[in-house]
Amino acid sequence: MTTDATSGVLPDAIYSALRSAIINQDIAPGTSVTESAAALRFGVARPTAKTAIEKLVADGLLRREMHQTARVPRLSRADIVDLYDSRAVVESAAVAALASGGTLPADALAAHRSLLAAASDGDGDDFATHDIDFHRALVAGQSSPRLARMHALLMGEIELCIGQVQANHLLTATEVGAQHQGILDAVTAGDAARAEALTRDHIVGSRDRLLAHFDGTHA
Repeated sequence: MTTDATSGVLPDAIYSALRSAIINQDIAPGTSVTESAAALRFGVARPTAKTAIEKLVADGLLRREMHQTARVPRLSRADIVDLYDSRAVVESAAVAALASGGTLPADALAAHRSLLAAASDGDGDDFATHDIDFHRALVAGQSSPRLARMHALLMGEIELCIGQVQANHLLTATEVGAQHQGILDAVTAGDAARAEALTRDHIVGSRDRLLAHFDGTHA
């Protein structure tokens, strides 16, 4: 992708910065993200900002109604339930497939190590990116491209949920890391049933904490 002629900033760099800000809730749900504001923030031309914003829309991290400004979605309770339940189906199938082969994707191991390192270094409040990378890598590492595509369609909105879990301190990096380790151990052992069950428990547990928080703040 080409750089912006006025600043040298890549649209991919703007996309990454905005994505991180949305996941970390520095840009809160319901906030509009305009091309003009992004262009001013990053010192780029509006077409460059538009490219980044449209990629975020395509990924589900922003929503744009017809003729409206792109906004960070406000997920409803039903959205959260549907996202996590759909995610559990796809990811549990993916890890079961991995366990059948007894192999672990290198990218998943790298993301797991990064999460553990963040926790041990005292940076455990910022684990969402490593958590997201871990789950993406697990699904991408199994053999079905269709399963990976289904997961990719969900992941933008799932990243919004993981960001809310982190921002509201609903899970710690240590808890997440221990759950990830259990999944990895089951895959390495070739125990597909256990890997599938642990993955489902991990996802459902996160869902339930987020739902409890949602209910408490929308009473």
